[in-house]
Amino acid sequence: MDFIDLKKQYLRLKPEIDARMQAVLDHGQYIMGPEVKELEQQLAAYVGVKHAIGVSDGTTALQIALMALGIGPGDEVITTPFTFIATAETISLLGATPVFVDIDPATCNLDASLLEAAITPHTKAIIPVSLYGQVADIEAINAVAARHSLPVIEDAAQSFGATRHGKRSCGLTTIGSTSFFPSKPLGCYGDGGALFTHDDDLARRISQIRLHGQSQRYVHSAIGVNGRLDTLQAAVLLVKLAHFDEDVRLRGEAGARYTRLIEQAAHPHIRTVQVAEGNTSVYAQYTVLVPNRAKVIEVLKANGIPTAVHYPMCLHKQPVYAGTPLASQHFPHAELAADSVMSLPMFPDIDHALQAQIVEHLVAAVDSTL
Repeated sequence: MDFIDLKKQYLRLKPEIDARMQAVLDHGQYIMGPEVKELEQQLAAYVGVKHAIGVSDGTTALQIALMALGIGPGDEVITTPFTFIATAETISLLGATPVFVDIDPATCNLDASLLEAAITPHTKAIIPVSLYGQVADIEAINAVAARHSLPVIEDAAQSFGATRHGKRSCGLTTIGSTSFFPSKPLGCYGDGGALFTHDDDLARRISQIRLHGQSQRYVHSAIGVNGRLDTLQAAVLLVKLAHFDEDVRLRGEAGARYTRLIEQAAHPHIRTVQVAEGNTSVYAQYTVLVPNRAKVIEVLKANGIPTAVHYPMCLHKQPVYAGTPLASQHFPHAELAADSVMSLPMFPDIDHALQAQIVEHLVAAVDSTL
């Protein structure tokens, strides 16, 4: 059994993907070829924003977003401690300081009610992470940000395709940032990412920064990075984007099916991550919270069921931040989640009967470790 079956999707789309990739091989414009611009136009239309800018990967997307906003030494950026290191790493790389607030235990997303208390005169931006496939509480976050004239970057690496009150992830904040890593809901066959904004000036700065700060050939108006999206990856994404609505539908159905099966099992020690009212989720992962996680994983593995943990260590506990003020902080909901979250096999084509078997084994595994 695969945790994520990428091969199955490729076989379904093989003729189209092969043809798109062959077209790139034929014209030979491997960097910033015409497929990149075509993809950017389609991504912008899909999200409902004025500008989409393809970049090399999701981490670089976050870094470019922060650079476009002028974040640097002495600045603070508020985010969640329960996410992948890239969210805080990019803040630190620019000499700024990540400031963490705890999560909502129901959704595992940043708790917007804690934002106001974390803002200082040094705060220059907020990065909510739309974890596990659903958008964070963006309205509340944007309201706090507006009161303090702060930009908001949605880290939507796991939520591209999700909606909140009918509006798509990546189009809800000052800048939206996503990843096209192969296992993401919309994934390419290597690294890739994109940034989204309604703001013309920000779009111009982002486009310059991703190309070494270049405003015209060999004229560099800003310090930038090599953050271009490869043409071959754009070609793959063009095919997948054309079929993405169907993948989103299948993901939503698979996630709802897991939830229904777990609710029917009514096990007092298995908790699901809740999808907030007004949200749809693309279920980048289907995540449950269980006691004795290591033992549960071991039992499931013995029964041929793969699992994954996103994420086993909060960012303030990471060795890289040892010796900093972050290391002594305490975020009880995030720390409890880090100790107990576990993701089940999840992909659009997952078999219904297989999901039922997985939940049966999950219930038995939890029972066996209590």
